[in-house]
Parts: sequence; structure tokens; C-alpha cells
Amino acid sequence: MRNFRELKIWQNGIRIAIKTYRVTATFPNEDKYAIVQQMNRAGVSIASNIAEGCSRKSEKDYSRFLEIALGSTYELETQVIIAEQLKKGNQQLLQELKTALIEEQKMITKFQQTVLNFK
Repeated sequence: MRNFRELKIWQNGIRIAIKTYRVTATFPNEDKYAIVQQMNRAGVSIASNIAEGCSRKSEKDYSRFLEIALGSTYELETQVIIAEQLKKGNQQLLQELKTALIEEQKMITKFQQTVLNFK
């Protein structure tokens, strides 16, 4: 079993989840049950799937959970873009979150290639 706590992609995933909650806290109350919940779920999903993947025995299974985590970064980035265009929430925090997501996408992609090439 791998130690997910040592992975930079997991540590960044935790920071992204926290940033997501902080930015969605700045959204109007009318968005509480729509985009806010969806963004928070996607934000939490990133680190969660990285951690769950660490429990898998095969590299193929591990890579699949990394793929799901990567998908969550794209999902959340899309929601951030929608929020930006609708002028929902703190725009500076949204921009910071988007920057963190793009960096996480690059890191997960590189790490996934490393996992798949491990023999």
C-alpha cells in the first residue's frame, strides 16, 4: 500500500478542497444548493480519489483512480469558469483556485504517466 499523505498531488488536492470551500462561502445564498454543492464535491473528490487509488494493488487500478481525480479537476475548473462568467463569488479567489487546478492537472498527468510506466 502506498502512503498517499506523502504525495504532492494529494497535498495539493487537499489545498484545492479547502480553497474550494473558501471560495464557495463567498457565493450568494441562492447558489447554496446548486453550483456550490457541486463545486465542493468536485474539490473533495480530487484528493479522495488519489488516496483511494493508493490502496489499489495494480498500477492499472491506481492509474484509474488518478484518472478520476484528474476528471474532477476538469469538472471543477469548468464550474470555476462558469462562476467567473456569472460574476458569482470572490473573483480573486476563483482565479487562484483555477491556477491551482491547472497546476494540479499537470502534476496528476505526469504522475499518472510515471505510474503506468512502472514495471
